Amino acid sequence: MPKKKEAKGTKITPKQAKAAVRMTLEGQRRLTLSHMGIIVFPKCLLKMTNVDEMDLSRNQIQKLPPNFGDLSALKSLDLRGNMLEDLPESIGKLAQLTYLDLSYNRLTSAGIPPTLGSLTNLISLNLGMNKLDALPPTMQALENLEDLLIFDNLFTEEPAFLTALGNLSIVNVMRNPFSEPKEESEEQEPGEQLCLVHESILCKRCLKRCKDKMQSLPRIAKGYSMIDSKKIRTYLGLMVPNSVAKVNQDEWRVRQSEEE
Repeated sequence: MPKKKEAKGTKITPKQAKAAVRMTLEGQRRLTLSHMGIIVFPKCLLKMTNVDEMDLSRNQIQKLPPNFGDLSALKSLDLRGNMLEDLPESIGKLAQLTYLDLSYNRLTSAGIPPTLGSLTNLISLNLGMNKLDALPPTMQALENLEDLLIFDNLFTEEPAFLTALGNLSIVNVMRNPFSEPKEESEEQEPGEQLCLVHESILCKRCLKRCKDKMQSLPRIAKGYSMIDSKKIRTYLGLMVPNSVAKVNQDEWRVRQSEEE
């Protein structure tokens, strides 16, 4: 059998990984390997169990190893902008995690394990810009969650467990099927969202469409059609020159004085 081709990409050595660790102002050990062209998750990172924050964003990582949960000291994990389709069940072992960004990946609902609900210390979770249409109900256990972002996904309804998360202060569900306004049907029932206009403000095409449409609708009381220009009601004493669009104001006033 032909050997399976290994995915090309930047190879991170243990030495490079150690050199990429910095101490933050808060005293946290932060590993930053963003924009490195990484495709295969570097196995050497699994030995860095003392790292508090890990930034692997904007790479091309396709899969996390099954024992990814060994990085149990992690408090912040940034994996946005990769090519992940699923998460390992061991992710639920990252009990100290407070920040998790998985946006701009290829995650599907089948690829989200129920163990995600074990991350009870999570404060911020970003799952935006994926291919999700549902989330595991175990996520109702994320009682400390304050920010949940699921924008640009495939949800047809809001996740039911949201009502159980009492600390939520920010929820972004924009550009999901259930959050988009429904397009109005071109064929509406008679009288629905009715607008009365004078035929003088309509173009020839619109006027023809309106007249054709009105042929199938009932007449309004007293014999008035909704676009009948020959039977326009007048109101004595009211100055409404703009109601007759084909005549300018001066001509209208002269005509009115002659009639009086």
